[in-house]
Amino acid sequence: MSDIKQLIEQIKKLDTKNMYMNDFFLTWEKTDDEIAATFAVAEGLRALREKNISTKIFDSGLAISLFRDNSTRTRFSFASAANLLGLEVQDLDEGKSQIAHGETVRETANMISFMADVIGIRDDMYIGKGNTYMRNVANYVKEGYEDGVLEQRPTLVNLQCDIDHPTQVMSDMLHVINTFGGVENLKGKKVAMTWAYSPSYGKPLSVPQGVIGLMTRFGMDVTLAHPKGYDLMGDVEEVAKKQAAASGGSYTKTYDMDEAFKDADIVYPKSWASFAAMEQRTELYGNGDFDGIKALEKQLLAENAKHTDWECTEEKMAKTKDGKALYLHCLPADITGVSCKQGEVAGSVFDRYREPLYKQAGYKPYIIAAMMLLSKVEDPGKTLEKLLKQGTPRFNG
Repeated sequence: MSDIKQLIEQIKKLDTKNMYMNDFFLTWEKTDDEIAATFAVAEGLRALREKNISTKIFDSGLAISLFRDNSTRTRFSFASAANLLGLEVQDLDEGKSQIAHGETVRETANMISFMADVIGIRDDMYIGKGNTYMRNVANYVKEGYEDGVLEQRPTLVNLQCDIDHPTQVMSDMLHVINTFGGVENLKGKKVAMTWAYSPSYGKPLSVPQGVIGLMTRFGMDVTLAHPKGYDLMGDVEEVAKKQAAASGGSYTKTYDMDEAFKDADIVYPKSWASFAAMEQRTELYGNGDFDGIKALEKQLLAENAKHTDWECTEEKMAKTKDGKALYLHCLPADITGVSCKQGEVAGSVFDRYREPLYKQAGYKPYIIAAMMLLSKVEDPGKTLEKLLKQGTPRFNG
């Protein structure tokens, strides 16, 4: 219980007033205090649950989820987070809604929100579209609340967009923090965020962008590695450079995977499509040019095939710090000889890190719940303190 009390005291010292009645879009829009509070609240919720103490702050209400791309971990993490706080999840299936009949974003946002407290959206496939759509939804529900249409103002959590994947990279970061024994031990650690070969095409940019957009805030030496042509958004790289300079860390870029892995403390080999290719695909889909999409897919798969040596192998892992770097992946990984003939990571490497990878994924429900809680209560420390004092059993078996 002393650990929970320490977390509560830590939360009370952090400035979270701007998170109340607000949305979570991009990590770099949040202050250092707000990022720290998200981690601390997530740890507090996890600690309470481990002590069999209920963390329900809602007696009723809805958490609306909208997934415009496939999902396993994030979908179930969102449902788990909502349930943890006492909300019921309702998934919005656009194919079964009036959206298919031309219903506007403003109308949809208000119609789904009459008893909703939180909206979670994943919209990551089209450059310039996903984050914009989320902000439109958030603005329309805020407008509905201010006009008296909605009794409460639903807050929005970005479950992955075209720019960032905040719930994923915050979970990754909390795993890193706990693995290395605290934020204070991260300064000077080398992070290799590298592209890796995949036999599929069109994987979003949001994970690598999210990683460089968050991990550069902690005084670490972040290296981005990819073959020439697989660039990320320039704006996000500029954010990474500024944050690295401000935190006393560094941000560098290389076209050599071995160089990135050399003496790395943390490696994150993950496939993605180039920013230029994603822009092109977005335009083709917008024009309904399906022949053009097929041609682009063929072209990109051929380009990927030139870089099959960009794989996280035992040889590459041996180049890391003491040959024992922490391996990260957002999952599912393309595992050579397991899920594909050749992919992002060797089967032996993945097997060795399977348990920590699952632990990495296990932080996500708590991170999402923390984002929700911080948007709903003015004094998160007091709220957790009240839950601890009440001590209501989560399970009475």
